[in-house]
Amino acid sequence: MAANHLFDGLLAATGRESHRLLRLPGGDSWSYAELVDLSGRLANLLQAQGVKPGDRVAAQVAKSVTAIALYLATLRAGAVFLPLNPAYTRAEVDYFLADARPAVFVCEREREAEFVGVDARILNLDGTGGGSLLAAAQSLSTEFSNLERGPRDLAAILYTSGTTGLSKGAMLSHDNLLSNALTLVDYWRFTADDALLHALPIFHTHGLFVATNIAMICGAAMIFLPRFDLDLMIEQLPHATTLMGVPTFYTRLLADPRFERKLVAHMRLFVSGSAPMLAETHARFAATTGHQILERYGMTETNMNTSNPYVGERRAGSVGLPLPGVTVTITDPQSGAPLAAGETGMIEVRGPNVFLGYWRNPEKTTLELRENGFFITGDLGKFDADGYLQILGREKDLIISGGYNIYPKQVETEIDALDGVMESAVFGIPDADLGEAVAAAVVLAAGTVFDQEQILAALRPMLARFKLPRKLMQLDELPRNAMGKVQKNLLRERYG
Repeated sequence: MAANHLFDGLLAATGRESHRLLRLPGGDSWSYAELVDLSGRLANLLQAQGVKPGDRVAAQVAKSVTAIALYLATLRAGAVFLPLNPAYTRAEVDYFLADARPAVFVCEREREAEFVGVDARILNLDGTGGGSLLAAAQSLSTEFSNLERGPRDLAAILYTSGTTGLSKGAMLSHDNLLSNALTLVDYWRFTADDALLHALPIFHTHGLFVATNIAMICGAAMIFLPRFDLDLMIEQLPHATTLMGVPTFYTRLLADPRFERKLVAHMRLFVSGSAPMLAETHARFAATTGHQILERYGMTETNMNTSNPYVGERRAGSVGLPLPGVTVTITDPQSGAPLAAGETGMIEVRGPNVFLGYWRNPEKTTLELRENGFFITGDLGKFDADGYLQILGREKDLIISGGYNIYPKQVETEIDALDGVMESAVFGIPDADLGEAVAAAVVLAAGTVFDQEQILAALRPMLARFKLPRKLMQLDELPRNAMGKVQKNLLRERYG
């Protein structure tokens, strides 16, 4: 069988064919062997659909075992996996499909009629794993000869955006994903004895390329919840050894009286990321459970860059130390010159985890990926005297709410298109539950009546729910500096 760098690395552990990889609510489970067999059927189906090495396979589907098998099948077929948030509207998905040009697009069964006319072969999948995708693969062989893929070959494209509002496809290689997951298995001490409580979505780095890849590499089990559900989380915690989540998971657990020290006394590790966590949450969690949350720092373009130590001090307000093999430096945002510890500047990252560049966007790649291999993250931070990294803000106006990335320009474009709106400014404000919430300041034309519910109703068909403003305010004018640039820092200070 030809070498397929990422697939071979994920499934390299031997003697675990009957080991239960996925445990589902209700008692069902899937072994590693069963998952590999299903991925073989789906890989045969992709080939039958004309998928060739390097082709993209897009998936906008609910979390399920079949969705994980589709990811593996795409790797085996030598293709490139493109997961999309199920909350995206048709208008949002159209952009991704036009840019990535996938050969196959798998959507949710109940939404297939929305996508009639897209330039891709369409298959569907429902939340239980059924649909035309599975039906078409059912009669196909589980045996599949993996196509050869090397460390630098493209494995996945994940879309991210900048303040221009134009989404960019981050190209992640087989070794970007495998090297980072291997590092985290070792750094966070994962073994086949672990059971990871998995309540994250699988359309982004945290849930798929961190949590799922780690579990597969070391032969651990995953308690595979369809979404964050507080009752299910509390029910399943006694069966888990580890939990990966966003700060919202932890604030909601802490607010429930059932979440107490006895419930998690047996747990080995709690990891948080994808959004900043308040120091207050760290302190409350430690006081309630006796465990310290381990915070880390990653990005779509790089996977994980830094982590608080497994053994050693985990500092609230810090994302820890650079991971082995990863170099993190702080530079002057204007000159690019390195800065000393304690000085605030641009966070830059270099290592085997750093992406190949942006899909079909060499200009943006050149702007953000230096010739020496350092990626300019757009995040501002500083190192303390002990080498712990603290993130202080973002040069870009990215909002991270509940672990989801929200790019203000996209929301502003939709608000500005509404009748009677002169202009708008979208920004993040602190939120104890979500980390940040979306806020929007709106300037209306003379004679227009401000109606918050009417604005939100007009935005709902155009934007995923998590992008909708939670706070709207009307202003006579937006604050600007001498160059006419909107000063969102003043809006955050005033309304945060």
